[in-house]
Amino acid sequence: MQLTVPTSPFFWLLLACVLVQLFYAAYFFWPFARRAPEAPADSPGPDTEPVSIVVCARNELDNLRRLLPLLLKQDYPAGFEIILIDDRSDDDTYLYAQQLAQYYHEKVRLVSVARTPRGFAPKKFALTLGIKTARYPRLLFTDADCIPATNQWVRLMQRGFAANDQPADLVVGFSAYAEAPGFLNQLIRFETLLTAAQYLSFAWRGWPYMGVGRNLAYTRGCFTATKGFASHIRQLSGDDDLMVQDAVRQGQRVAVVADPAAHTLSEPAATWAAWWHQKRRHLSAGRAYRFPDRLRVGTFLVANMLFYLAAVVLVFSPNNWIPLAVVCALRTLFVSAVYARLSRRLDQSVIVGLLPVLDLVYFVQYLALGISLFLNRTLRWK
Repeated sequence: MQLTVPTSPFFWLLLACVLVQLFYAAYFFWPFARRAPEAPADSPGPDTEPVSIVVCARNELDNLRRLLPLLLKQDYPAGFEIILIDDRSDDDTYLYAQQLAQYYHEKVRLVSVARTPRGFAPKKFALTLGIKTARYPRLLFTDADCIPATNQWVRLMQRGFAANDQPADLVVGFSAYAEAPGFLNQLIRFETLLTAAQYLSFAWRGWPYMGVGRNLAYTRGCFTATKGFASHIRQLSGDDDLMVQDAVRQGQRVAVVADPAAHTLSEPAATWAAWWHQKRRHLSAGRAYRFPDRLRVGTFLVANMLFYLAAVVLVFSPNNWIPLAVVCALRTLFVSAVYARLSRRLDQSVIVGLLPVLDLVYFVQYLALGISLFLNRTLRWK
């Protein structure tokens, strides 16, 4: 059987998309996955600066009962305070927070938000009040529905401020989702892994563009330099990624802390509808990213989506079946190896055999989410 050079433009589009994907994997993801671990928590380090841990909660009584004891047990020599913000709760969150603040009066401080000014994003307004209340210049943020992976979380995230030759102003960390049965959980954790691979490896290469509010630290000076959330105070999402965007615009230095002991852990959405709503809210902030960041992230996403679209077209062209199979097989093997290595670096268990399926569904759902946000930009907060 004689092989012929494919002539379909869709094949060359497919090949171009694969080359783009291989570049991202070889330049960003694989080197980041193989980078040396950060200093262990028990090694000597810059643990002399106290820190304010800021937690914003609305109707989070059960979650706070799980989170606060773990925060109070953090091993951090320089000391810390917990700024607990009750954002208009109508359950017993305020009562529980008040009791904690009275019992741990040196460690827990309560900020109560009775109402949000008209047009302001509720969480950003609440966080602003919490930051103004904080005693210390270093601020560490997490959400009420998260828990730190270990009692070294504060120590390791704070070491990120001194990880490079020049002190950092902002530290981005990783927040994983707990394992649960079912395909939805596998998809959520794969999506979280691949999103983290992008923002962590880009930042490591010197192009930070986002972080997650479940595991983020910055200085009061950084918050002041960006004028807080002023540039996006009326936008529901973005207290984390748009904060990073503003910080980079102001020349603030960003460091990465990605070792498993510095992770936080969240409960994933239990239903497809809840996960869809969550992703719509998260992606809505992307329109405000700087153009170079949108270009870098968009090129990766578009290359993957076009790869699958071109592959579908070529399936209906028998003359291209063999080159299509060869390219797809090589791409799948390489990409799966990179993602598996990333999962080990971030201590995220994955079913390697399921990676090709998850990869396909991931980019199909991103296309669907993009169309959804284009047709309907209405968002809601809890």
